Amino acid sequence: MLDLVLQALATLFDPENFTYLVLGVLLGLIIGVFPGLGGIAGLSLLLPFLYGMDEVSALATLIGLVAVIPTSATFTSVLMGIPGSSSSQATVLDGFPLAKQGQASRALAAAFTSSLFGGLFGAVILTFFVQIARPVILIFGSAELCMLAIFGLSMVGSLSGKSVVKGILACGFGLLVGSIGAAPATGEFRMTFGVDYLYDGIPLVIIALSIFAFPEISELFRKESAIAEGTDLGKRGWLLGIKDFYKNKWVALRCAGIGTIVGAIPGMGGSVVDWIAYAHVVQTSKDKSRFGKGDIRGVIAPESANNAKEGGALMPTLIFGIPGSGSMAVFLGGMVLIGIEAGPSMVTKDIELTYTIIWSLAIANVLGAGLSLGLAHPISKLTKIKFSYLAPFMIMVISFAAFQATKSMSDLWLLLIFGLIGIFMKRFGWSRPAFLIGFVLATQAESYLNMAVQFYGWDMFKRPGVLIIGALTLVSIYYSRRGAVDENAELMQKISAKEINRTPQFIFALVVITFMLFAFGDSIRQSFLGGIFPLTISIISLPLALWLLYLLWGQKKVHAAIFDAEQSVDEGVFKAPWFEPVLWIAGLYVLSVIIGFIPAIMVFFVCFFTLKAKSGLIKTAALTAGGVGLLLLFGHFLNLQFPQGFIHFPI
Repeated sequence: MLDLVLQALATLFDPENFTYLVLGVLLGLIIGVFPGLGGIAGLSLLLPFLYGMDEVSALATLIGLVAVIPTSATFTSVLMGIPGSSSSQATVLDGFPLAKQGQASRALAAAFTSSLFGGLFGAVILTFFVQIARPVILIFGSAELCMLAIFGLSMVGSLSGKSVVKGILACGFGLLVGSIGAAPATGEFRMTFGVDYLYDGIPLVIIALSIFAFPEISELFRKESAIAEGTDLGKRGWLLGIKDFYKNKWVALRCAGIGTIVGAIPGMGGSVVDWIAYAHVVQTSKDKSRFGKGDIRGVIAPESANNAKEGGALMPTLIFGIPGSGSMAVFLGGMVLIGIEAGPSMVTKDIELTYTIIWSLAIANVLGAGLSLGLAHPISKLTKIKFSYLAPFMIMVISFAAFQATKSMSDLWLLLIFGLIGIFMKRFGWSRPAFLIGFVLATQAESYLNMAVQFYGWDMFKRPGVLIIGALTLVSIYYSRRGAVDENAELMQKISAKEINRTPQFIFALVVITFMLFAFGDSIRQSFLGGIFPLTISIISLPLALWLLYLLWGQKKVHAAIFDAEQSVDEGVFKAPWFEPVLWIAGLYVLSVIIGFIPAIMVFFVCFFTLKAKSGLIKTAALTAGGVGLLLLFGHFLNLQFPQGFIHFPI
């Protein structure tokens, strides 16, 4: 075995093969910086170039790209509060607050060190388990996978803030939004409002960007200041981040283990692993006071897990030909193109190729983390730039990322609609992580529940795996409320001193309840399997929603559920009304319908820099040319057709 391992390493370090590995890493770093692209888009970009390539070179390129995307995705998560990928959403909760405190280089250094550790951990585990993973993975049937989805939902308690009612309702709301589209069991269309776009459901990238990035951009827009507040740690922050990792090495080890295990389970993968790791570190920490406000452990935990998951995801992909995630599905297609068949042969006659993949994974993580660490300090200086100069670029980035979902103008309108919902959820203390967990797990939970009921009936609850995961879920629920994460904890302390106008949040709660009532009515018109899941969620959520209405309207004393951040901040913090950034973005999208996205971006940049940032003509022209040029460059390499308007411009 050792001879095969060393032979695979020597083959990989052949100059040609190693060059392709480095190219894959560099491409992965670039792709990862742009939110919404991720491994699927990056790997899809590479597929046409694989024809005729040597097996080892092709595998090195593919692995080099997919291994480092979770690493570079951290840049936007920390610096801008924009989730760089589906596996770096939880990093936003503490990474972005650290950036706003002037500790961006510290957060990035801790994140990249954790990513390096997680990636190497996943490669080591893949090495040792490549022979015994087959029986382990086969343990997980539909019943166990259903219980794992429920285990993921149990994390909501740790992420629901001060108000448990709003936290559970946010999760229920997310589950119902995630149920929009075709029912997994029957294919019946649910809650589509007669809109063809919704038949396939709402893409995850749009929900993640609108619920997390949109409110942060809106808030910074209104403050008209730089992202960072407080002292810049400079190069000392870089070293401090590495020391933070060493201080919390056992947290990183546990979360890397979680990432590997969850990544190995087909279908669970990247969308939920960071939340499970984040909730784990919250539940097991004695001091929880800083989570959600800039706790470095909230960066180390998800970053250790999301890189380790790639090693786990390769287990079912290589051994069974069952992709552990969306990016692994494209990777599997790449293997087919170069004539490699995934399956048991990967641990027998093709074992050397398997070790080549493992070495590529390990070395790619070292290269990716090293390059990212080197860039951490200079790139962190972006947080010191006045936000009026960054805002157009951030709006362009989230619009570009949202457009990758289905490549239609509807992507942008949906981003705007759910962006408004995200703004109000943050303002009124509805847990956005709980909403996102519900949305991510909705389809998986329903699919596995339907299969488990059909395959096992009530006997599913007698299976050992189900009992073990069920016990872990109960333990998770028990610990979940011991110091839950509350994004608005500091503002909560200011609201008891004055009367709050409850009408705005009462209206928002009514809007959510109206949607839940619609979901209830839609569900009873479906077949049993098609409607039982959203019907159950609606029945559980509606009584809680009515209780919330009572608290908002009838409760005389200040209650944890009665919260409005807009009325809790000091006078003069916001220099613009809440709807101004929404109007700017809506104007961009309306203009895109008329003249197309690229010309609209040009007009948007010029108007924003001139009217909002008060820039001179030369600076406005340079910034506009830079932003549009970058967009066109990515569009060219990714072969994208941006939305065209009624008036067509040949751009």
